[in-house]
Amino acid sequence: MRRVVIGTAAVSMAVSLAACGKAGDKKDDSGSSSSGSGSKTIGLLLPDSVTARYEKFDKPLFEAKVKELCSDCTVEYANAAADPTKQAQQVSSMITKGVKVIAISAQDSAAIKSSIQSAVNKGVKVVAYDRLAQGPVSAYVSFDNEKVGELQGQALLDALGKKATKSSKVVMINGDDADPNAGMFKQGAHKVLDGKVDIAYEQSGLWKDTVAAQKMSAAITQLGAKKIAGVYAANDGMAGGIANTLKGAGISNIPLTGQDAELAAIQRIVAGTQSATVYKAYKPEADTAAELAVALLQGKDLKSLTDTEVTSGSGDKVPAKLLPATSVTKANIKDTVVKDGIYTVQEICTAEYAKACKAIGLQ
Repeated sequence: MRRVVIGTAAVSMAVSLAACGKAGDKKDDSGSSSSGSGSKTIGLLLPDSVTARYEKFDKPLFEAKVKELCSDCTVEYANAAADPTKQAQQVSSMITKGVKVIAISAQDSAAIKSSIQSAVNKGVKVVAYDRLAQGPVSAYVSFDNEKVGELQGQALLDALGKKATKSSKVVMINGDDADPNAGMFKQGAHKVLDGKVDIAYEQSGLWKDTVAAQKMSAAITQLGAKKIAGVYAANDGMAGGIANTLKGAGISNIPLTGQDAELAAIQRIVAGTQSATVYKAYKPEADTAAELAVALLQGKDLKSLTDTEVTSGSGDKVPAKLLPATSVTKANIKDTVVKDGIYTVQEICTAEYAKACKAIGLQ
């Protein structure tokens, strides 16, 4: 069994879109949709409204898989709206409602520890979803996040080509340290980039496009517009803010990475203002999280669903499933996000991008 150590997290984080209930569902003041409570209710807690994937893909995929596996199970959903205090309140609310299993993507992996401990003390099982929350969680599903960082770093080197030299100045805008994944992305990227380029400016963008844009502006002021060879952005949301700053500064034709394969990022790749993103197939992750949650609800063993073990920032050893990810460039848009039905060619190739799509054979 492979063991992965995931470092201690710190304070805050971001990712998802506001909670929306089914027709006729009641909503409580935490943004949770009430679809029932009791012994066959599973909670799903997502962290915020910044990254579109959680609301558009993860939530409906998770709910559908739970229903497939357990026809009389219900899912109680809530979104933290980037507020760790609110997420802690949502955990308490779910305990009160009698939820027996909670799948949680932590807004702040360290701050949520006491809430998870309280849930476990009440007999509630917890699945860490996408981000490894601290505390006594029963299982964890995510991607091999260090490998994601390696993919990002390699995509940047590939885009730089012959310009990738030890004197080439690269800007790194990392994620929020409160998210343990951010540290893994950073570690993986450094593993590939160190010694091959000069990382001349490195800051956290807190997973926010506005913060990333500000950091990029500061990097341009510090290094000079003509001295920047490329930019590592840890996700697509921040890459969007950075792309706008680069355009405003008159900087073009330099590599810019991302992650999450957001539609806007795919369109930037088509247009040439972003060089690559990382596609993490949402369905396998959501399906695995649902399978783990239902198995815990039914008292089943998790060995068939996990194949490794990780150690969280709180020192807890957690059975885990880490999924592979794929780097996406102009060359494989059709074979990744289009093939998997994430986006249609029509959604990508709107009037603004039609000419660029035709140029790369995306029709």
